[in-house]
Amino acid sequence: MQTRRETLKQSAVVAGLLATAGFPQFAQAAFNKVAFDAKSVQDAAKAAGAASLVESKDVTITGPDIAENGAVVPLGASTSLAGVKQLLVLVEKNPAALVALFHVSDSIDANFATRAKMGQSSDVYAVAIMADGKAFFAKKEVKVTLGGCGG
Repeated sequence: MQTRRETLKQSAVVAGLLATAGFPQFAQAAFNKVAFDAKSVQDAAKAAGAASLVESKDVTITGPDIAENGAVVPLGASTSLAGVKQLLVLVEKNPAALVALFHVSDSIDANFATRAKMGQSSDVYAVAIMADGKAFFAKKEVKVTLGGCGG
């Protein structure tokens, strides 16, 4: 029977081997720097692969009507559309519009929740990007009473 110490030692060895084999490079492969650096909703969606944005009732954005603290605003995005490849959460008036990018497959329910910083009241978007580049969105206005970023 293996002791706890031996198990931890073996785990450390495996982690070291993965790190030297370049595992962190694979973990960052899905990071889209251009999309996360985009200043507008349109630019971020385009960098993520969206051809054009069309409003849809099949995409849902959730969040508070009034956020008492802009440092932690709970947001959710979901869609009932089939064939979605990415689901984005964007805040229009943030310095960088893209808050979250989720990769979706047929085996994943496209229903995500996150928290975002918001410096001021703004429209918040959920964008579902399809395999063919079509993008469908929903938006909601969130009013912020205390600033979260920018100050």
